Amino acid sequence: MLYFSSLLNINKKYIPSAERLFTGLTAHGVPYQLLDNTRDIWLRDFMPVKTKSGKYISFRYEPSYLKDYPELHTDFRKEITPLLSLENLVYSDINLDGGNIVFSSSRETAIISDRIFIENFNYSSAELVQELEQLLEARVIIIPSLRSDMTGHADGMIRFVDENTAVGNTSHSLFGLEAHIKTTLRNHGIEVIDFPYFNSKGNSAVGCYLNFLETDQTVFLPAFGVDMDSKAIETAQNIFNKAIVPININEIAEHGGVLNCISWEI
Repeated sequence: MLYFSSLLNINKKYIPSAERLFTGLTAHGVPYQLLDNTRDIWLRDFMPVKTKSGKYISFRYEPSYLKDYPELHTDFRKEITPLLSLENLVYSDINLDGGNIVFSSSRETAIISDRIFIENFNYSSAELVQELEQLLEARVIIIPSLRSDMTGHADGMIRFVDENTAVGNTSHSLFGLEAHIKTTLRNHGIEVIDFPYFNSKGNSAVGCYLNFLETDQTVFLPAFGVDMDSKAIETAQNIFNKAIVPININEIAEHGGVLNCISWEI
Protein backbone atom coordinates (compact mmCIF):
# COMPACT_ATOMS: atom_id res chain seq x y z
CA MET A 1 0.00 0.00 0.00
CA LEU A 2 1.32 3.41 -0.99
CA TYR A 3 0.54 6.48 1.06
CA PHE A 4 0.51 10.15 0.10
CA SER A 5 -0.43 13.29 1.98
CA SER A 6 -4.03 14.43 1.54
CA LEU A 7 -2.57 17.91 1.02
CA LEU A 8 -1.89 16.85 -2.58
CA ASN A 9 -5.64 16.94 -3.16
CA ILE A 10 -6.22 20.09 -1.11
CA ASN A 11 -3.47 22.52 -2.05
CA LYS A 12 -4.24 23.93 -5.49
CA LYS A 13 -0.56 24.24 -6.47
CA TYR A 14 -0.11 20.45 -6.24
CA ILE A 15 -3.40 19.22 -7.70
CA PRO A 16 -2.43 19.01 -11.42
CA SER A 17 0.60 16.81 -10.69
CA ALA A 18 -1.32 14.78 -8.12
CA GLU A 19 -4.13 14.05 -10.55
CA ARG A 20 -1.69 12.78 -13.18
CA LEU A 21 0.06 10.61 -10.61
CA PHE A 22 -3.09 9.10 -9.13
CA THR A 23 -4.46 8.42 -12.61
CA GLY A 24 -1.24 6.57 -13.47
CA LEU A 25 -1.31 4.53 -10.27
CA THR A 26 -4.92 3.52 -10.81
CA ALA A 27 -4.31 2.59 -14.45
CA HIS A 28 -1.53 0.20 -13.35
CA GLY A 29 -3.44 -1.32 -10.44
CA VAL A 30 -1.32 0.22 -7.69
CA PRO A 31 -3.33 0.73 -4.47
CA TYR A 32 -2.82 3.94 -2.54
CA GLN A 33 -4.34 5.93 0.31
CA LEU A 34 -4.20 9.54 1.41
CA LEU A 35 -2.95 10.31 4.90
CA ASP A 36 -4.43 13.17 6.93
CA ASN A 37 -2.76 15.25 9.65
CA THR A 38 0.48 15.90 7.75
CA ARG A 39 1.83 19.42 7.76
CA ASP A 40 3.63 18.99 4.45
CA ILE A 41 3.61 16.60 1.48
CA TRP A 42 7.06 15.02 1.92
CA LEU A 43 5.98 11.78 3.59
CA ARG A 44 9.27 10.02 2.86
CA ASP A 45 11.06 12.32 5.29
CA PHE A 46 8.98 12.12 8.46
CA MET A 47 7.46 8.65 8.22
CA PRO A 48 9.22 5.59 9.75
CA VAL A 49 11.84 3.59 7.87
CA LYS A 50 11.39 -0.16 7.50
CA THR A 51 14.31 -2.52 8.13
CA LYS A 52 14.89 -5.99 6.68
CA SER A 53 13.47 -7.67 9.80
CA GLY A 54 10.24 -5.71 9.55
CA LYS A 55 10.96 -3.15 12.26
CA TYR A 56 9.97 0.47 11.66
CA ILE A 57 12.40 3.14 12.84
CA SER A 58 10.92 6.58 13.47
CA PHE A 59 13.74 9.11 13.46
CA ARG A 60 13.57 12.63 14.85
CA TYR A 61 12.34 15.03 12.16
CA GLU A 62 13.93 18.42 12.84
CA PRO A 63 15.96 19.18 9.69
CA SER A 64 18.07 22.32 9.85
CA TYR A 65 16.61 23.56 6.58
CA LEU A 66 13.23 23.87 8.34
CA LYS A 67 14.52 25.56 11.49
CA ASP A 68 12.62 28.74 10.60
CA TYR A 69 9.48 26.82 9.63
CA PRO A 70 8.35 24.85 12.70
CA GLU A 71 4.82 24.74 11.28
CA LEU A 72 6.11 22.27 8.67
CA HIS A 73 7.43 19.77 11.24
CA THR A 74 5.07 16.80 11.20
CA ASP A 75 5.50 14.99 14.53
CA PHE A 76 4.94 11.31 13.73
CA ARG A 77 4.37 10.37 17.39
CA LYS A 78 1.66 12.94 18.01
CA GLU A 79 0.04 13.48 14.63
CA ILE A 80 0.34 10.25 12.65
CA THR A 81 0.68 7.36 15.14
CA PRO A 82 -2.97 7.58 16.26
CA LEU A 83 -4.04 7.17 12.61
CA LEU A 84 -1.68 4.40 11.61
CA SER A 85 -1.04 1.26 13.64
CA LEU A 86 2.46 -0.14 13.12
CA GLU A 87 3.95 -3.12 14.89
CA ASN A 88 7.64 -3.25 15.84
CA LEU A 89 7.90 0.54 15.97
CA VAL A 90 11.14 1.94 17.40
CA TYR A 91 11.84 5.62 18.09
CA SER A 92 15.27 7.16 17.67
CA ASP A 93 16.59 10.57 18.71
CA ILE A 94 18.87 10.67 15.65
CA ASN A 95 17.86 13.58 13.42
CA LEU A 96 17.44 11.97 10.00
CA ASP A 97 15.05 12.41 7.07
CA GLY A 98 13.82 9.24 5.36
CA GLY A 99 14.72 10.79 2.00
CA ASN A 100 18.36 10.62 3.04
CA ILE A 101 18.24 6.81 3.30
CA VAL A 102 18.46 4.78 0.09
CA PHE A 103 18.11 1.05 0.70
CA SER A 104 19.12 -1.79 -1.56
CA SER A 105 16.28 -4.19 -2.41
CA SER A 106 17.30 -6.59 0.37
CA ARG A 107 17.67 -3.65 2.78
CA GLU A 108 21.10 -4.99 3.72
CA THR A 109 22.80 -1.82 2.46
CA ALA A 110 21.77 1.77 3.15
CA ILE A 111 23.31 4.80 1.45
CA ILE A 112 23.15 8.05 3.41
CA SER A 113 24.67 11.42 2.55
CA ASP A 114 27.13 13.16 4.84
CA ARG A 115 24.43 15.71 5.69
CA ILE A 116 23.69 13.29 8.54
CA PHE A 117 26.80 14.54 10.36
CA ILE A 118 25.72 18.19 10.18
CA GLU A 119 22.28 17.31 11.53
CA ASN A 120 23.74 15.33 14.45
CA PHE A 121 26.80 17.28 15.59
CA ASN A 122 26.46 15.84 19.10
CA TYR A 123 27.64 12.45 17.76
CA SER A 124 31.08 11.55 16.50
CA SER A 125 31.00 10.30 12.90
CA ALA A 126 32.03 6.78 13.87
CA GLU A 127 29.52 6.61 16.72
CA LEU A 128 26.70 7.82 14.50
CA VAL A 129 27.40 5.33 11.71
CA GLN A 130 27.67 2.48 14.20
CA GLU A 131 24.31 3.32 15.78
CA LEU A 132 22.67 3.72 12.38
CA GLU A 133 23.93 0.32 11.29
CA GLN A 134 22.42 -1.25 14.40
CA LEU A 135 19.08 0.54 13.98
CA LEU A 136 18.80 -0.03 10.22
CA GLU A 137 20.19 -3.58 10.38
CA ALA A 138 22.34 -2.73 7.35
CA ARG A 139 25.82 -1.67 6.35
CA VAL A 140 25.81 2.10 5.97
CA ILE A 141 27.70 3.79 3.15
CA ILE A 142 28.23 7.54 3.45
CA ILE A 143 28.36 9.57 0.24
CA PRO A 144 29.04 13.29 -0.19
CA SER A 145 26.01 15.54 -0.33
CA LEU A 146 25.27 18.24 -2.87
CA ARG A 147 26.04 21.37 -0.89
CA SER A 148 23.70 23.52 -2.96
CA ASP A 149 20.79 21.16 -2.29
CA MET A 150 18.69 22.47 0.58
CA THR A 151 18.04 18.96 1.93
CA GLY A 152 21.24 17.16 0.92
CA HIS A 153 19.26 13.93 0.53
CA ALA A 154 20.77 10.80 -0.97
CA ASP A 155 17.60 9.93 -2.92
CA GLY A 156 18.29 12.80 -5.29
CA MET A 157 21.70 11.39 -6.18
CA ILE A 158 21.56 7.59 -6.13
CA ARG A 159 19.05 4.72 -6.34
CA PHE A 160 19.58 0.96 -6.37
CA VAL A 161 18.83 -1.30 -9.34
CA ASP A 162 19.98 -4.46 -7.56
CA GLU A 163 22.34 -5.30 -4.71
CA ASN A 164 25.47 -4.45 -6.67
CA THR A 165 24.19 -1.86 -9.16
CA ALA A 166 22.81 1.63 -8.76
CA VAL A 167 21.84 4.55 -10.97
CA GLY A 168 23.35 7.96 -10.36
CA ASN A 169 23.21 11.37 -11.96
CA THR A 170 25.43 11.66 -15.03
CA SER A 171 28.93 12.92 -14.26
CA HIS A 172 29.86 16.21 -15.90
CA SER A 173 33.55 16.00 -14.97
CA LEU A 174 36.13 13.52 -13.73
CA PHE A 175 36.41 15.34 -10.41
CA GLY A 176 32.84 16.44 -9.70
CA LEU A 177 30.39 15.29 -7.05
CA GLU A 178 28.88 12.54 -9.20
CA ALA A 179 32.32 11.09 -9.95
CA HIS A 180 33.17 11.16 -6.26
CA ILE A 181 29.96 9.28 -5.43
CA LYS A 182 30.74 6.67 -8.09
CA THR A 183 34.20 6.11 -6.68
CA THR A 184 32.86 5.78 -3.14
CA LEU A 185 30.28 3.19 -4.17
CA ARG A 186 32.68 1.23 -6.36
CA ASN A 187 34.97 0.94 -3.37
CA HIS A 188 32.06 -0.85 -1.70
CA GLY A 189 31.40 -3.16 -4.66
CA ILE A 190 28.54 -1.17 -6.20
CA GLU A 191 28.68 -0.15 -9.86
CA VAL A 192 26.87 3.04 -10.87
CA ILE A 193 25.06 3.55 -14.18
CA ASP A 194 24.66 7.10 -15.47
CA PHE A 195 21.10 8.45 -15.38
CA PRO A 196 20.00 11.68 -17.07
CA TYR A 197 19.42 14.83 -15.08
CA PHE A 198 19.61 18.59 -15.44
CA ASN A 199 19.89 21.39 -12.92
CA SER A 200 17.13 23.85 -12.15
CA LYS A 201 17.28 27.15 -10.33
CA GLY A 202 16.88 27.51 -6.58
CA ASN A 203 15.37 24.66 -4.60
CA SER A 204 13.49 23.19 -7.55
CA ALA A 205 13.83 19.43 -8.13
CA VAL A 206 12.82 19.72 -11.79
CA GLY A 207 15.38 17.63 -13.68
CA CYS A 208 15.86 14.96 -11.01
CA TYR A 209 14.71 11.89 -12.93
CA LEU A 210 16.11 9.31 -10.53
CA ASN A 211 13.76 10.36 -7.75
CA PHE A 212 11.30 7.88 -9.24
CA LEU A 213 8.64 5.80 -7.49
CA GLU A 214 9.27 2.07 -7.86
CA THR A 215 6.74 -0.70 -7.22
CA ASP A 216 7.01 -4.44 -7.82
CA GLN A 217 5.94 -4.18 -11.45
CA THR A 218 6.37 -0.54 -12.41
CA VAL A 219 8.74 2.43 -12.29
CA PHE A 220 6.83 5.70 -12.24
CA LEU A 221 9.38 8.08 -13.72
CA PRO A 222 9.33 11.86 -13.24
CA ALA A 223 8.83 13.80 -16.46
CA PHE A 224 9.11 17.55 -16.89
CA GLY A 225 7.84 18.33 -20.37
CA VAL A 226 11.31 18.80 -21.88
CA ASP A 227 13.33 17.05 -24.59
CA MET A 228 15.42 15.15 -22.03
CA ASP A 229 12.30 13.25 -20.90
CA SER A 230 12.68 10.92 -23.90
CA LYS A 231 16.28 10.12 -23.00
CA ALA A 232 15.32 9.43 -19.38
CA ILE A 233 12.51 7.10 -20.44
CA GLU A 234 14.78 5.21 -22.86
CA THR A 235 17.52 4.91 -20.23
CA ALA A 236 15.07 3.56 -17.66
CA GLN A 237 13.68 1.05 -20.16
CA ASN A 238 17.20 -0.24 -20.79
CA ILE A 239 17.93 -0.64 -17.08
CA PHE A 240 14.74 -1.85 -15.42
CA ASN A 241 12.85 -5.00 -16.29
CA LYS A 242 9.59 -3.26 -15.42
CA ALA A 243 6.99 -1.07 -17.06
CA ILE A 244 8.21 2.55 -17.24
CA VAL A 245 5.41 5.06 -16.72
CA PRO A 246 6.36 8.74 -17.10
CA ILE A 247 4.43 11.17 -14.88
CA ASN A 248 4.67 14.91 -15.46
CA ILE A 249 5.28 16.13 -11.93
CA ASN A 250 6.37 19.74 -12.52
CA GLU A 251 4.00 21.45 -10.08
CA ILE A 252 5.34 19.35 -7.21
CA ALA A 253 8.98 19.21 -8.35
CA GLU A 254 9.14 23.00 -8.43
CA HIS A 255 8.80 22.93 -4.63
CA GLY A 256 11.85 20.76 -4.02
CA GLY A 257 10.94 17.08 -4.33
CA VAL A 258 9.67 14.45 -6.73
CA LEU A 259 7.96 11.05 -6.64
CA ASN A 260 10.03 9.21 -4.04
CA CYS A 261 9.85 12.25 -1.77
CA ILE A 262 6.05 12.36 -1.61
CA SER A 263 5.43 8.62 -1.22
CA TRP A 264 5.68 6.10 1.60
CA GLU A 265 4.81 2.42 1.56
CA ILE A 266 3.89 -0.51 3.76
